[in-house]
Amino acid sequence: MRMPYARGWPCSAGDEGERVEADELLVRVAGGDQRAFEELYTLVSGPVFGLVRRVVRDPAQSEEVAQEVLLELWRSAGRFDPARGSALSWVLTLAHRRAVDRVRSARAATEREQREGRRAYDTAFDQVAEEVEAGLERQWVRHCLGRLTVRQRESVTLAYYDGYTYREVAERLSLPLGTVKTRMRDGLTRLRECLGGVA
Repeated sequence: MRMPYARGWPCSAGDEGERVEADELLVRVAGGDQRAFEELYTLVSGPVFGLVRRVVRDPAQSEEVAQEVLLELWRSAGRFDPARGSALSWVLTLAHRRAVDRVRSARAATEREQREGRRAYDTAFDQVAEEVEAGLERQWVRHCLGRLTVRQRESVTLAYYDGYTYREVAERLSLPLGTVKTRMRDGLTRLRECLGGVA
C-alpha cells in the first residue's frame, strides 16, 4: 500500500496552529478517538514517510516502516507527554528510531548472510581480502570524517552513529535546530564528495 503524502510539515519550527492541532489530536488519540487518529494520520504521514525514506532509502521498506510507525502511534499515543515536547517531535522521534532499527536489522541480516556465504567458501584468502577491504573502507570513512569541520563532524556523528534526531542533536549541543541542519547538510555534502573517491 502506498503511503499518502499528507500536507507537508515545515522542517523548521512549523506553524504554531498546526503544532497545537497535532498536540491536541494526539491527546485525543490517546483516549481512543479514531476520528482524531484519522486527522493526525493526515497531518503527520507525509513527514513520517519523508524522514523514514531518507534513513531507509528503499521505497517499499520505507512504506512498511512508516505504516509500522503510524500503527505504533495509535497503540502508544498514551505515552505522549505534551510537557516534554510537541506531538510532531515525538512522532518523528518514533519514526527515526524505527527507521534506524530497520536499517540495523537489514545490515545484521546482510552480515549473517555474508558470514554464511563465507563459511561455504571457507578459504583463508577470501577472509583476509574481505577484512582488508572492510578495514580500508573504515579508514576511508575516518579520513573523510576528518576532513569535516569539528562542528560538522560532531553533528554528523551524533545523528548517524549515535542515532539522535536533528532536534535531539540541537538540544545536546545547545544550538538552534536550523544551525544543526545547516551543519548536517554541509557536512553530508562534503562526506559524499570525499567518499566518491572510494570507488
